[in-house]
Amino acid sequence: VQLQASGGGLVQAGGSLRLSCATSLSTFERYDVAWYRQVPTKERELVARAPSRGRAIYADPVKGRFTISRDNAKNTVYLQMNSLKPEDTAVYFCNAKYNSRLDFWGQGTQVTVSS
Repeated sequence: VQLQASGGGLVQAGGSLRLSCATSLSTFERYDVAWYRQVPTKERELVARAPSRGRAIYADPVKGRFTISRDNAKNTVYLQMNSLKPEDTAVYFCNAKYNSRLDFWGQGTQVTVSS
């Protein structure tokens, strides 16, 4: 199984980026998908999750600014990030989980927001 994250980069505060995570999962629609982020010396934290069914959830720091979406026909999950802040700087990871055994991670993409 492959999860290929892309779309990271350097952006000024207030700008936008769109992350993509293309997967090779043949039953992608059955998986909960999510984006996490991590900075050095801190644990990986959940940014947003789009379950296979139901509404998306967001971490408080990104509510109203980030939007997670999924395209089940393309086996891809996206993260639209608007009004970016320097504190959003991190490596962003995509995750696809069906159960504890079927739990997959992408390689991470760096997002850097300059002030």
